[in-house]
Amino acid sequence: MKETKSSTPWRPLTAKYCCSPEKQAICGGRCRPSKSEFSKNVAPVPSFRGLSFSELSRSSSTRINEDLAQTFGGDLFDFHLSELRAITQNFSGHFLLGEGGFGTVHKGYIDESLRQGLKAQPVAVKLLDIEGLQGHREWLAEVIFLGQLRYKHLVKLIGYCCEDEERLLVYEFMPRGSLENHLFKRISISLPWGIRLKIAIGAAKGLGFLHGAEKPVIYRDFKTSNILLDSDFTAKLSDFGLAKMGPEGSKSHVTTRVMGTYGYAAPEYVSTGHLTTKSDVYSFGVVLLELMTGRRAVDKFRPKAEQNLVDWTRPYLSSSRRLRCIMDPRLAGQYSIKGAKEMALLALYCTSLNPKDRPKMPSVIETLERLRELKDMAVSHGQWPATPKSAQVIGVHPNKGAAGHHGRKPSPVTPTNKT
Repeated sequence: MKETKSSTPWRPLTAKYCCSPEKQAICGGRCRPSKSEFSKNVAPVPSFRGLSFSELSRSSSTRINEDLAQTFGGDLFDFHLSELRAITQNFSGHFLLGEGGFGTVHKGYIDESLRQGLKAQPVAVKLLDIEGLQGHREWLAEVIFLGQLRYKHLVKLIGYCCEDEERLLVYEFMPRGSLENHLFKRISISLPWGIRLKIAIGAAKGLGFLHGAEKPVIYRDFKTSNILLDSDFTAKLSDFGLAKMGPEGSKSHVTTRVMGTYGYAAPEYVSTGHLTTKSDVYSFGVVLLELMTGRRAVDKFRPKAEQNLVDWTRPYLSSSRRLRCIMDPRLAGQYSIKGAKEMALLALYCTSLNPKDRPKMPSVIETLERLRELKDMAVSHGQWPATPKSAQVIGVHPNKGAAGHHGRKPSPVTPTNKT
C-alpha cells in the first residue's frame, strides 16, 4: 500500500522499501517507474467514456494530450508547463502546500487572461516526482475520474499538464487543507463537534456519490489526509490515483493488487485483494473513530494495546458508560451524548470484520444526518470530565499533545502480487 500525498507534512518512502512481497517489505505500493522506464507500458485503467487506457499508457505525451482533449473538450484545461511555472513562481518553496510520494503541491493563482473561460482563482498545482513512489498511471487515473465525476463533495480538477516526462494536475484550492491537519496538528484549534459531524456527512456523501454512480467507483484510499476542507468546512474527497471501477455483471468483487494505507484498509481486502464498495465503508468507519477520539488510525508512539485505533476502541463503542473514556479530550465534553453513541455504533458496524454486516453509504448518510439536531452536550449532563481512571486511559502522550504524533502517517500495507 501507499503513503499518499494529502497530509502535511508528506514524506515519500524511500525506494529501498519498494514492493518486495518475498521480503514482506512495507512499501508505498505505488511504485514509480524510473526515468528510463517511464515510457514503458503501464497497466491499463478502466474508463468511463471508452478511452483506451492501455493505449494512453503507451502513448507519447503529444498523443495523450490529443486523446484527453478530444475526450474532455472544455471540461478540463490542458496547461503548458511554462504557464504552471509562472503561476507558482517556478514551483517556489514559498508556495509549497505539501510534499508526498506523488511529489510536491504548490499554491498558484490563475487570472482570467490565462485561458478563455477560466475564471481568476487560487489553485493547487501537483507536480509529479519522476523518481517518487507513485506514477503515470495514478496521474492518468486522476485525470479520467475527476475529469468526468463532478460533485460538490469531490475536489474539482481544473486541468492537467503532460509535457515529455512531466505530469502535473491543477485543482481548485481548498483553503482549510486536510482533515488530518485539523485533527492531529498540534497548533490547530480543535474542531467542534458540529463541524466534525458536518465533515463526516460531507465525506459520506462523496463516497455515496461514487458508489451510486451508473458504473460504481471504489475510492480505495479513504482517510483523513484525503479529505480536504473548503472555507466553510465542506468536505471534498481528493486523490483518485487508486480509484477503481466496481465489479461488473455478476461479479461480487474486483481482484486487484493491495494498495492503500495501513490502518484504513479493510482486512479482507488486505488478505485477499478482493475489493468492493464495502472496503470503502470500512475505511469510513476508521475515519469516524478518528473524528470521535482525536487519535490516528495507527500510532506507534502509543502503548502497544492502543496503537491500532479499531482494535483499541472496539470494547468501548457499544457501552454508553465507557464511550466517554475514548472521546477526544479536546472536545472538553462539548459533544452530544446521543450523537456520540449513535456515531460509535455506526463506526462499529462500518468496521465489522464481515463485509456483509457493514451498511451501505445511503444508510450511513441517513444515520449521520439524524444527529445534526441533537443538543444533549456531555458537559451539561454530568458526563465530563471523565473519571480520573478514564482520563488516564485517554491520557495525552508525552510531548505529543492531545492530537497524537504530529506529522506522522501510518505505515503502508505490504503489497501483494495481485494486479
